[in-house]
Amino acid sequence: MKKIPLRKCVITNERLPKKELIRVVRTPENKVVVDLTGKINGHGAYLKKDIEVFKTARNKKTLERYLECEIDDTVYDQLEQLL
Repeated sequence: MKKIPLRKCVITNERLPKKELIRVVRTPENKVVVDLTGKINGHGAYLKKDIEVFKTARNKKTLERYLECEIDDTVYDQLEQLL
């Protein structure tokens, strides 16, 4: 049997398969991007693919704490457009 990688959503604290999550990365250049491939180099945080989770992350600034940098509204808009 093939092992399914599990990752933890930073908002809901659920452990889910990697394919059910979206990765947001702070690159070494301190730029925040949405990582659709899961392979971009940098410090990453995972979010469940749910509009309510994205809204909670924006309102509570949870991603900013995990990635330790300021995040533009364009990143949150891009996350919402993915759904």
